[in-house]
Amino acid sequence: MPLDTSSYSLALLRLDGRRWNELRRMHAQISTQAAADGSSYLEMGNTKVICTVAGPVEGRKAAGGGASGGEAQVQVEIGIAGFSGVDRKRRGRGDKRTSEMQTTISNAFSSTLFTHIYPHSLISINLHVLSQDGSLLAACLNATTLALIDAGIPMSDYIVSCTAGSTSSYSGNDESADPLLDLSGLEEQELPFLTVGTLGAGEKVSVMVMETRVQIGRLEGMLAVAVDGCKQVREILDQVVRRQGKRILQITTG
Repeated sequence: MPLDTSSYSLALLRLDGRRWNELRRMHAQISTQAAADGSSYLEMGNTKVICTVAGPVEGRKAAGGGASGGEAQVQVEIGIAGFSGVDRKRRGRGDKRTSEMQTTISNAFSSTLFTHIYPHSLISINLHVLSQDGSLLAACLNATTLALIDAGIPMSDYIVSCTAGSTSSYSGNDESADPLLDLSGLEEQELPFLTVGTLGAGEKVSVMVMETRVQIGRLEGMLAVAVDGCKQVREILDQVVRRQGKRILQITTG
């Protein structure tokens, strides 16, 4: 049964009660796994992700006996629980979408972390997806940012991420369709959307992934809404980090 993408005529609300420019409820914690160098737990709506970071540790030797490189390598592994989605499908290591997300996250943080400080080292990022309800790549990027901050690995700024979509499908060919912020799982099944990651509080885009087709005339509006959503996400993540910092300071001084 296709998703009814129409808005309620009086309140102009989406199916979950949000307006077009509202984020879903977002909850995050850091230092959730004592055994890891850095860890985080993040919820974006009903999408729930745990992230752990190990390292930097000494990297493996290359085949020729030399070191793996002059900078730290960022390795990403994503595990998606079989019960995380509606279809209860377990994805193997060779799953194409999972591999693409791993590569996207690795490339994004390789250019943001100060990897030159840790030559010939390995930074291992492990993501565990407990529940999927849209914005999966965005949730993984945000959880990774928090875990890396918890691990104390220096970076130039936060990478924060959000999704944006359009109220009309590609086949609808509606150039005047309105953009939507932070799509849910149902909306992603029917509507074109893109995932955007920005660096810091500015508008510098470091990640942009689009898995659906959309008319070029709608892309600019979707991108603008996603960048604005990233600014809201950064404020939320910054509050989480500052709250954790105050807690640690109270423990050490008290």
